[in-house]
Amino acid sequence: MKILLVAGGDPNHWPAFSNNFDKIIGIDRGNLFLLRRGIIPDLAIGDFDSLNEAEKKEVFSQVKETQTSPAEKDDTDTQLALVRTFECYPKADITLIGATGGRLDHLLANLWLGLEPRFEPFLTQIKIADKGNIVSYIASGNHTIKKIPTMKYLAFCCLTPVKQLTLKNVKYELSAVDFLQPTSLASNEFLTGDAEVNFSDGLIAVIQSKDI
Repeated sequence: MKILLVAGGDPNHWPAFSNNFDKIIGIDRGNLFLLRRGIIPDLAIGDFDSLNEAEKKEVFSQVKETQTSPAEKDDTDTQLALVRTFECYPKADITLIGATGGRLDHLLANLWLGLEPRFEPFLTQIKIADKGNIVSYIASGNHTIKKIPTMKYLAFCCLTPVKQLTLKNVKYELSAVDFLQPTSLASNEFLTGDAEVNFSDGLIAVIQSKDI
């Protein structure tokens, strides 16, 4: 199952997407952006504090299922949406859009979702996408990264300290290098075929990107 989560970031940063998602879940203002593009989400989640009364009426009158949370809470609306999604569809592949291009605190909160222990079992099922970037997560072990044809660059962002990182079949290779702090190994590129990644400890966000 493929599920699209749409957060409230600027829709000008959305990637193009087709109707190949089984479910679409709107997060807070993301619901309004969807409706105004003629897309009715299957579920609306959020505290909806970014909407005025007329906008709230627009969302609640058109979306059949809603989950409203208090404005003052420990989780962000995006975290709540992920929790609900994996509770209902634990094997689903999730693409999150509308999560970049706005406030930096929101961007960091979204990027760090992969660090949360509750989402660890679903780590490989989460992607964050916008017009120029697709983010996925890998934990320690051996990984093969396939090139996304529309993207040029490849980055390995160490979200935690990472041990014994080895990169093969990329423009800038590494052999068993430790990184003691979060580090962005940016502007790498694929060679012919798949990239090979191996590390013994840590968490990495793999970013394939292009210039806009």
